[in-house]
Amino acid sequence: MQSSFANAFNLDLIEQQYQQWRQSKTAVPEPWRLFFEGFDLGLAQQPADGAGAPAAEVLKQIGIVRLIDEYRCVGHQLSRLDPLSDPPTQIPQLELSNFGLSDADLDSTFDCSGFTGLGQATLRQLVDALKQTYCGTIGVEYMHIQDAGLRRWLQEKMEPRRNQPGMSEAHQWRILLELNNAEIFEEFLHTKFLGQKRFSLEGSETLIPIVNAIATQGADLGVTDIVIGMAHRGRLNVLANVLNKPYTAIFCEFEDNVEITSGDGDVKYHLGYSCDRITEKGNKVHLSLTPNPSHLEVVNPVVEGRVRAKQHLLGDKKRATVMPLVIHGDAAVAGQGLVAETLNLSQLQGYRTGGTIHVVVNNQIGFTTKPADARSTRYCTDIAKMIEVPIFHVNAEDPEACLFAASLAVEFRQQFGKDIFIDMYCYRKYGHNEGDEPSYTQPVMYAKIQKHASLSEIYSKRLIERGLLTKEENEALVRDYQAKLEKERQSLKELPHYVGMQGFQGRWQAISPDFSHAQVQTGVPHETLVKIGDAIAKVPEGFNVHPKVLPILEARSKEVRERGQLNWGQAEMLAYGSLVIEGYAVRLSGQDCRRGTFSHRHAVILDQLTEKPYFGLQNIDPKQETFSAYDSLLSEAAVLGFEFGYSFDSPQTLVLWEAQFGDFANGAQVVIDQYIASCSSKWNRDSGLVLLLPHGYEGSGPEHSSARLERFLQLCGEDNIQVVYPSTPAQIFHLLRRQMKRNFRKPLIVMTPKYLLRHKLAVSPVDELISGHFQEVIADSSVDPARVRRVVFCSGKVYYDIIEQRMKEEQTTKEPATTAIVRVEQFYPFPSIDIQKTIQSFPLAKEVVWVQEESLNMGGWFFMEPRLKALGIPVKYVGRDTSASPATGSHRIHVREQKELVETALHGKAPHLVRAKKEVVHRFDEEENFVLREGGVKAPETASS
Repeated sequence: MQSSFANAFNLDLIEQQYQQWRQSKTAVPEPWRLFFEGFDLGLAQQPADGAGAPAAEVLKQIGIVRLIDEYRCVGHQLSRLDPLSDPPTQIPQLELSNFGLSDADLDSTFDCSGFTGLGQATLRQLVDALKQTYCGTIGVEYMHIQDAGLRRWLQEKMEPRRNQPGMSEAHQWRILLELNNAEIFEEFLHTKFLGQKRFSLEGSETLIPIVNAIATQGADLGVTDIVIGMAHRGRLNVLANVLNKPYTAIFCEFEDNVEITSGDGDVKYHLGYSCDRITEKGNKVHLSLTPNPSHLEVVNPVVEGRVRAKQHLLGDKKRATVMPLVIHGDAAVAGQGLVAETLNLSQLQGYRTGGTIHVVVNNQIGFTTKPADARSTRYCTDIAKMIEVPIFHVNAEDPEACLFAASLAVEFRQQFGKDIFIDMYCYRKYGHNEGDEPSYTQPVMYAKIQKHASLSEIYSKRLIERGLLTKEENEALVRDYQAKLEKERQSLKELPHYVGMQGFQGRWQAISPDFSHAQVQTGVPHETLVKIGDAIAKVPEGFNVHPKVLPILEARSKEVRERGQLNWGQAEMLAYGSLVIEGYAVRLSGQDCRRGTFSHRHAVILDQLTEKPYFGLQNIDPKQETFSAYDSLLSEAAVLGFEFGYSFDSPQTLVLWEAQFGDFANGAQVVIDQYIASCSSKWNRDSGLVLLLPHGYEGSGPEHSSARLERFLQLCGEDNIQVVYPSTPAQIFHLLRRQMKRNFRKPLIVMTPKYLLRHKLAVSPVDELISGHFQEVIADSSVDPARVRRVVFCSGKVYYDIIEQRMKEEQTTKEPATTAIVRVEQFYPFPSIDIQKTIQSFPLAKEVVWVQEESLNMGGWFFMEPRLKALGIPVKYVGRDTSASPATGSHRIHVREQKELVETALHGKAPHLVRAKKEVVHRFDEEENFVLREGGVKAPETASS
């Protein structure tokens, strides 16, 4: 292709495709092949002008192709999307002169077959078709998608019908009813329950027909379950007019006449609900709206996890029968990082759900913030381009176009198993809530809204103009629905109360909501352990195992067979294996969980030549349940939310999330606070999710020491979670099994080891796995109770530091120990009975101390102190002083602090010393608690002088 030709028309893209085609006829998609074949034929037959350029007609034909492409790329910028503003009438990119064309060519005929279904047509006809398709009340973005086949599929769906809905009369009537009902419902709440927050849907009522259309189309295309996630805007309307939640239930919530049977409950616009729907074709679909807190987008990964769990339970390997539907706000979808994290999950092996339909209720404002101040992109949905999925921008005041986009979205999802976005442009009639005054911050917008007709008024007028409806018929529809709502409200007088959210139904029916300290036997017969150990060690013939991994696998099998000593990784793998052969599925995820951050697990091994994975725990028994382990993306919030959602719907699956280091749980604090810790209290729902959080002070600095035990302990209440710090392999074995063998499910927070994974003392004999159970408190059986004068309570890794020091001293002095070391393995629910029994077993003890590695304001001290003292135990503190950072960054200072801490734990008071800057300051406070302080900071006035 000549350079002058390319320069004249800026044909970089065509030039690139043309050169590829010349090298190989199959190197470009079929439309390009057909075009270039015709182009070369045209060059051969047409005479050249004096400059040697192709004939003018050929250049114009090329312009036609480029014009079609440009409308597909940027036509959405001319779309009529905003109900409150007019779109631009033209943009420079679409001027005909850019394509070697002009108004003089409008009635000339060209080959327009590049536009699906058009063929030979005039330029005028082509432009009209392009504008109808890409510049109407639907503006579609899809040319960023690299998959040409997927783009072609969309073109074939949109272009022949010009993106025109073509709704039947019955369908139009249904839309009108749904819009009327949505609007009247909001008005009813507004007038009957004055001053109460409801986060109205007014201005965006088209959401109701959209969601109903997705449910119907989904069911008719084979979807049996739809899991919905949404924030509070319009939630009550969706509950009433999509999920058929009884109006009386909603009205009772407004009247505050709800009996909360457990926990504290939640506000009405955070609650979930579920129902079954039957379509006109007789297809059944179950809709489930997931409870959601005020952190708007945190529900997204939870929905995905729920869907994945349902797909597993239903055997939906194609991921076609269970579908996620997520409803966003425009400011939130652009502003909250969880959206990007969740989108990143969509095509990953361990997290695929077969595509999510996203609906954005784009009311063009975030609380009081304008889009120009809320994002750096043209559209709030631009984030979706990162996963190359279609985006349909639609005008809410053309509900038929919205439903056309919704129907196409479901079809696309079922066809390709990928996400798709519907960005519904609308407005918010009132402020952020109904007590807000929006004109303080958006006076121009709300001046328009006050004068603007409602959606139902606009659409009913449209149907009247079409002759499908009379004004009187519409007024009758409105009166009938208003009367129905009033009748439901009046019936409240006959109801003593409404019982709130009910949990523990369906798969949870056999699960109790109540925690119990009652022990369950979790031992496993030796022959079963041998079977599991052998399966873990055995690899397929010809499998190339890493030379360092093979001895680890073989040692695991050998230790089990010979009833030897097991380390943490061995015991953990045996726990998983025992559960899957007993019918419990196991799902483990985390950034490096397959191998383990510290190379302790090796749940999956890779062929060193092909990188093919092998799961020993998937090959124990033909009748076993599944074991899955996934190295996740580098995300905490979305992945933990996903795993919580999975556990939410699968009580018979042990679901575990492992943080690379326990500190990394910080990145998922919203999920921890608003779902894991409070779920049972707010929504009467439980989860058996396990968090594995590596924790321990080993001189690795402030970011790799603390899993923030204190934060989890602050969240404890109403037996909502379990917080444990196990110290032996046998303990983790029984703990994981206990999580599934008991008749209730509570989230389990586990402080797991790093250094101890290979500690010579942190091992357990196989016999401790064969019998016994998890011990919430481990007494010191190695000392003579009659000699004990001092009792040290501690937890986790510091126990080994103290016990090693005591062993050294015993070897040196040849004297039996007088200090007992008691391990608190479970912080919460607090094991008060076991602690009382333990302290009573040392009747001559004069001093009791709590020892921890963490700073005074961290770790377990503030949790343990009042509880121990409430039991009559006068406990004192030994540990580091308060600090803003979890640990020192100096290994030298860490070692010195730890040495002082251990010696004081065993022997009581140490001299009060103040050393040079960056050395250690330690002191006794006014209650004789021993504390260590880093740095040359002056000790408080309460310190001994």
